[in-house]
Amino acid sequence: MNGLSIELINRISDFKNEPDWMREYRLKAYKHYIDRPVPKWGVDLSGFKEDEINFFVEPGSAKKSKWEDVPKEMLDTFEKLKIPEAERKFLAGVETQFDSNVVYGRVKEKWESKGVIFTDTDTGLKEYPEIFKKWFGKVIPYNDNKYAALNAACWSGGSFVYVPKGVKVDIPLQAYFYIKTKNLGQFERTIIIADEGAEVQYVEGCSAPTYSSSILHSGVIELIALKNARIRYTTVQNWSKNVYNLVTQRGLSMENSIIEWVDCNLGSRATMKYPSVILAGRKAHGEVLSVSVADKDQHQDTGAKMIHKAPDTSSVITTKSICKNGGRVSYRGLVKIEKGAKRAKSRIECDSLIMDNSSQTDTYPYNEIDTNDSYVEHEASVSKVSDSQLYYLTSRGLTEEEARGLIVAGFVEPIAKELPMEYAMEMNDLIRMSMEGSVG
Repeated sequence: MNGLSIELINRISDFKNEPDWMREYRLKAYKHYIDRPVPKWGVDLSGFKEDEINFFVEPGSAKKSKWEDVPKEMLDTFEKLKIPEAERKFLAGVETQFDSNVVYGRVKEKWESKGVIFTDTDTGLKEYPEIFKKWFGKVIPYNDNKYAALNAACWSGGSFVYVPKGVKVDIPLQAYFYIKTKNLGQFERTIIIADEGAEVQYVEGCSAPTYSSSILHSGVIELIALKNARIRYTTVQNWSKNVYNLVTQRGLSMENSIIEWVDCNLGSRATMKYPSVILAGRKAHGEVLSVSVADKDQHQDTGAKMIHKAPDTSSVITTKSICKNGGRVSYRGLVKIEKGAKRAKSRIECDSLIMDNSSQTDTYPYNEIDTNDSYVEHEASVSKVSDSQLYYLTSRGLTEEEARGLIVAGFVEPIAKELPMEYAMEMNDLIRMSMEGSVG
């Protein structure tokens, strides 16, 4: 069913057999989405045609817990992404989403026996209603922004993670989101809760084939790190160039807890994404490491937000942006230090690399400081690949294309070194492929 309507929202809720409170939440979110205007800042959304979008696709089969039971078309896609291999070698658990629905999910017995919950969000609502209702929409309410409201109205799939007190999941959980259907809107909803003293790493990969028409991806991710907990959330997105990628990501960091976002944005026609942390407890720490690459007809409007609410909190934002062939990258960031956040510290570093004369980079930093004894450091740089750099490298036997690739690899190295090895290699491969043909 294309287009958005009250009938569609009720159909989704009926199909999922949801409790009344969730149906009411969806309908309130739908009304807010309809009433709220399209944002005039950020990327150009005029090419997005809402009435052409398919907002929900019913699954052809139930979620599987064995790879051999997954339908062949889906299995072939995920085998190409090396998910089964990755699960066997490196991961504590995997969830995979195909269009609107999770088609496969499993968490290893070692972690399941310790009380770790890792399932899809629809199952989380049904099987863990108390935990789910306590945190759903608490970090990102439906009226936060227009596309958070759209997600709250249409959400389907995503991951639900709960790590009990003191449990440290020392190898990553992973989710893959793949859009297959033409004109689809994908609205996964992910909630990760690390209880007191718990630790967890979560890695997300996203991709889609290329169509001539638009696809919408509008996910919402909520992270909750309770006292002394730690969450690291890593995203490697390689969307095709027909995807509008409008995502809301925010974490709540309590006393002495740490939330880290590692964000790699490649592909898409337009991206608006600003991972955020609310530093609500004393000595809470938030960190964002982000890399964005924009090619021809692409605009990556990315950045980060840090909201300091408590004393002795700290935050670090490090972003790297690359544009080529007329692409555009924008850094958009906010650091807010409220009156009660005494001795708060924040450091921001945003660097851009321009590969040619037709590309564009912009920086929109906002620092709101409401306490005198805080410390905020902001550094920004814009550089261009110089003839002298290329001459030096090509004189050592490299082709000009290889030389440009080496310069770019060095530029993004501070982000790559924070990724698990397999994902750092994937990111570097994707960036290297995106640099092919950039000579000129």
